[in-house]
Amino acid sequence: MLPAARYPRCARSPGATGERAGSRQLAAGSFYHMFRAAIMPAPGKPIEIVQLPKPHMEPGSTLLETVASEVCGTDVHLFHGRLAGVPYPIIPGHVSVGRILETHGDGKDAVGTPFIPGDLMTFYDVHEVCHECWFCLVSNQPNRCPKRKVYGITYSSNDGPLGGWSERIYMKPGVLMLKLPESLSSDDVIGGGCGLFTGFGAVERGDIAMGDTVVVQGAGPVGLSATAFAALRGATQVITIGDPDTRLALCAPLGGDTTLSLKKTTPDERRAMILDATGGRGADVVIEASGNPRAVEEGLRIVRDGGVYVIAGHYTDAGPATINPHVDINRKHIDIRGRWGTDFSHVVRALRVFAKHRDRLPFSRTIGGRYRLEDAGKALADVESMRVTKAIITP
Repeated sequence: MLPAARYPRCARSPGATGERAGSRQLAAGSFYHMFRAAIMPAPGKPIEIVQLPKPHMEPGSTLLETVASEVCGTDVHLFHGRLAGVPYPIIPGHVSVGRILETHGDGKDAVGTPFIPGDLMTFYDVHEVCHECWFCLVSNQPNRCPKRKVYGITYSSNDGPLGGWSERIYMKPGVLMLKLPESLSSDDVIGGGCGLFTGFGAVERGDIAMGDTVVVQGAGPVGLSATAFAALRGATQVITIGDPDTRLALCAPLGGDTTLSLKKTTPDERRAMILDATGGRGADVVIEASGNPRAVEEGLRIVRDGGVYVIAGHYTDAGPATINPHVDINRKHIDIRGRWGTDFSHVVRALRVFAKHRDRLPFSRTIGGRYRLEDAGKALADVESMRVTKAIITP
């Protein structure tokens, strides 16, 4: 169980009411020079609430008033110290939506859309890639750049408000921000959260064709997103494996066709059901979105000969899986593809698709709890225990 923050509730900082408030209202917020943030001081240590000063606004920078920030499974891993190179103390929250308080840039987001104070923004959490290494220049994989920094993960709280569990988020010069489409609310975007973009990337990595049968392993935020985008991509049969029932119930509204409970079925039973549903062949594409090594063992048994297996759920090291290279891979002639994190194109294109198909993508339904900064520890515990599908911090 994760300890909750041991601090009394503090008064909220003054700010505009309503999601898309006018710039005149918000201008006053920029004069508040101290604000609160929730920090993760070290692995296993209770979340603390601290006061931070307003950062020095560099040319090209922007200051956001946080509207909502997600509590991701990665944040649980951070709490347990499962990621290397994290400069604790940190302000978690790598996917967030904020309202512009002030900007010292050109007033346009990363794709050229104008914005003004009061507009709702999100941003690509990966920053400070070098644009010089092989990954940046040759392979077009800047998320693999060895110099990359990530909001909410690889910036220390001593560097400033560079995570979403804070009343303010400082957008350093060069951060790739995006104005939210008018059809999307902060709940829509944060309800999808990190999983929205990771699931989008996993579906793209699977190269799903119209008419395919797709199996998604995992019914958390990544799995739900993969379920939704697989259906939009043209899969005519999307089967989601996972638990608990509250998560599986979200699959149908997102476009899923069938759900299989881990607790109510065995791996052999699930394999038999999938083979029966595919004429004995197996799934054309299987997307692992669970983070459980045993899922990999099962996934290799349910993908068809010549099919594609995408592993997207193992962002951190959850341990080994036992496979037989001949039986599971070579003889089946399958394609195994990793999908670690996302790139900026996934954020841009996922939001564009989301804006067009909002009625088919009710990601806001995944929000199971809203938490104050001082309740961030409880939010972490609730996510880890799967008491909620999505927890959001609303400073």
